[in-house]
Amino acid sequence: MPGFAVYAAFLLYPLLRSVQLSFYDWDGLTLGKWAGFANYQEIISDEGLRSAFGHALVLMLFFAVIPVCVGLLLASILNRAKVRGLPFFRTVVFLPQVIAMVVVAVAWRRMYAPDGTINDLLHAIGLGSVARGWLGDYALALPAVGFIGSWFETGLVTVLLLAGMSRISGSLYEAARLDGAGPVQEFFAVTLPSVRGEIAVALTLTVIAALRTFDLVYVTTSGGPGNSTSVPSYEVYHRAFELGRVGSAAAIGVSLTVLILLISLVINKIGDREGSR
Repeated sequence: MPGFAVYAAFLLYPLLRSVQLSFYDWDGLTLGKWAGFANYQEIISDEGLRSAFGHALVLMLFFAVIPVCVGLLLASILNRAKVRGLPFFRTVVFLPQVIAMVVVAVAWRRMYAPDGTINDLLHAIGLGSVARGWLGDYALALPAVGFIGSWFETGLVTVLLLAGMSRISGSLYEAARLDGAGPVQEFFAVTLPSVRGEIAVALTLTVIAALRTFDLVYVTTSGGPGNSTSVPSYEVYHRAFELGRVGSAAAIGVSLTVLILLISLVINKIGDREGSR
């Protein structure tokens, strides 16, 4: 009961309060007016808000899909090669996770700057024509932000998968080799089925990180240029604290919460079903 009381006070009550506010047209100061489902209808009808949710889905590719694929490759190589100093490597790979995202965003913003490290490197190798202001490019700003997420999440995924692979019995690999399986066949026949649970956990964590990301977008682009990198969590802040549209911000937050819950349930359902085969 004490634990539930704390949980209810700091999570359930604010969530229910947000649901209540989402049905009002309120600026945060004056008396609110009942708006019904108008704030939710706006999410569907407003092109900017639809784009924000679309951008969040694009970030899922960079935050979740790419890190899981790269993490599987790295973890498989490290687990198979039995690299010396593996604990140290795990620490290095996991290091981005212990750095505040604001610090990561500031560092990458400087690297992406027109006179930053990335453009300096491109000039140094004769690719100066490719250099640009990455975060100011309408077409490349969102992938540039997403790449930061890929770099940030890959270490976490790799460590999770390494932990899962370390528990796989060596007899399974020996049996596969006796059947004539090579490294690739071993991966698909033994390694991949054995770490489905870890993959589900990694996907859940990274998908949630992609959908709720705010500080990375706020520090690097503030939703720009234009609204090309705007995401739902940034729109919640923008509408509530800059435009004074608290009801609309609450509706976006509630919709985002429901979306995260549904995607997480689907991932875990698929993971449980595959793991039970």
